[in-house]
Amino acid sequence: MMKSDKYNELVKYLKSLGRVVLAFSGGVDSTFLLRVAKEALGNDVKAVTILSPYIPKWEIAEAKELVNELGVQHEIIEAPIIDSIKFNPEDRCYLCKTAVFSMILTVAKEQGYDCVIDGTNFDDISDYRPGLKALKELEVKSPLLECKLTKAEIREFSKELGLNTWDKPPYACLLTRIPYGNELKVEDFEKIENAEKFMMSIGFRAVRVRCHGELARVEVSRQDRSRLFNEELLDTISEKIKECGFKYVTLDLQGYRVGSFNETINIQSDI
Repeated sequence: MMKSDKYNELVKYLKSLGRVVLAFSGGVDSTFLLRVAKEALGNDVKAVTILSPYIPKWEIAEAKELVNELGVQHEIIEAPIIDSIKFNPEDRCYLCKTAVFSMILTVAKEQGYDCVIDGTNFDDISDYRPGLKALKELEVKSPLLECKLTKAEIREFSKELGLNTWDKPPYACLLTRIPYGNELKVEDFEKIENAEKFMMSIGFRAVRVRCHGELARVEVSRQDRSRLFNEELLDTISEKIKECGFKYVTLDLQGYRVGSFNETINIQSDI
């Protein structure tokens, strides 16, 4: 049993919430939160996962597996691409979160749960995350944020708990691979998902394939860039990503960084 004050504070906070529904993606934060919620609340926690064209199928499969391992109730909700984000506006994260969490709140209310929680952590408030405004408006609670748990602390606790997600790279929905203002198309999400899945299969754990129409812009982590100085590997990557549906394949020399499309907009935080 962990002795950390923050961990114990989190358990206490969760116990104060009653019966909860957790928006579960299968990432580092939501998996840790689900594990602690199970400890704190027993059967009074339920995981809900969103199934949408912009959520990779492998991520849904991983979420199912993780929930099963933790012995928690699980429900999957299908969410279409809503009209308000069809052309990927700059506030798409706010609009999407509002729609998706409204659906989760409806499930929670209909099934007699007291509140909805999510895995936002303390580090997230320093990044550009317009979706946080939606969570605040809908009164979704963020226990990791409330207890001031950072990503590094969550990874360390996850490791101590034996969760295999402790070193999982950060991942975001596929909407973040499309430039702002571009029409969202299911076929583009499929191309991106297959291209990223291939890159992961050859050992690039932190990777993004940004879609610029027929052109794929590949970002790998800065420490992995030197691996690409291999002509045979470059040829293989080009061939495989073209097989996914792209005509041109480029490498972003700067490497992977969170939300690279945000570099193209004027960011004003509402948080």
